[in-house]
Amino acid sequence: MLRYLLSAFALMLILEGLFPFLAPGRWRETFQRITRMADGQIRFVGLTSMLAGLVLLFIFK
Repeated sequence: MLRYLLSAFALMLILEGLFPFLAPGRWRETFQRITRMADGQIRFVGLTSMLAGLVLLFIFK
């Protein structure tokens, strides 16, 4: 179980690093837009992202 958790964490780090590596200017602009969003909007984006991840886990499991 720990092996799968660490593998998932490693994959997340790789995916998170792709965007700033490939398009640092666009990543910076996106990050600045996020900092101007209200807390509720950021929470909604986070919740939507988590739900999409859960749906994908159930589909591909």
